[in-house]
Parts: sequence; C-alpha cells; structure tokens
Amino acid sequence: MEISKDRSTLIRNALTQALQPLTLTINDESYLHAGHSGAQGGGHFSIQIISAAFEGKTHVQRHQLIYNALGDLLKTEIHAISINAKTPNEQ
Repeated sequence: MEISKDRSTLIRNALTQALQPLTLTINDESYLHAGHSGAQGGGHFSIQIISAAFEGKTHVQRHQLIYNALGDLLKTEIHAISINAKTPNEQ
C-alpha cells in the first residue's frame, strides 16, 4: 500500500500546483482491479476536484487540463482515472 500512498501524493501535488483546487479528493481504487491483466504498471484512481480553473470550460476541456497537469504520471503511475471536475459554483 505504500506505493499507492506515494502515487496519491504525486497526483495531489501535480493537480494542486497546476489547478489550485478548492477541494481535491483522490481515492485509490486499485484494489478493485487486482488480478485483471491491465492492473499492472499503475494504479486506478477516482478524483473529485473543484477549481476556479474550470470556469468557462467544457467537460472535455476540464479533463484536458487535468491530463496536462498529470503529464508523465499517466504513463507511469496511473493506469486508469475517473474524474469529477467542477467549478466552485457547481458544488
């Protein structure tokens, strides 16, 4: 589980630096996928994020901002990610 904690910290740091979220919840759901062939080489995460950076952005644009912020983590530390991205007004 130590690796998961490190991955969550890496994700949190990248998203916080890029998007300055008001709230950010990261759930490691890797245990739900243990044993399936795609579960190797990265974790499965669910992210709930509220940031003013999403104002005026479409659903796709919000996800693109997150993917850009995560950068190489998507290649090495993250196998799958579920995203719920909202603006402060959408809480």
